[in-house]
Amino acid sequence: MAKTIVVKQIGSPIRRPAKQRATLIGLGLNKMHKTRELEDTPSVRGMVNSISHMVEIVEERD
Repeated sequence: MAKTIVVKQIGSPIRRPAKQRATLIGLGLNKMHKTRELEDTPSVRGMVNSISHMVEIVEERD
């Protein structure tokens, strides 16, 4: 079984660049306080790091 991370949106995409909004949508987030369980891959980590001011990692699962 692959490792996963739970990501929660804590910031609004209002008045943010279109690229950051697209990254949120790519992660499956679009509303405040929504959470998603995603596979822990370098590409997902890079997306989370690029919008770290709008999301937080709630937990990491094995």
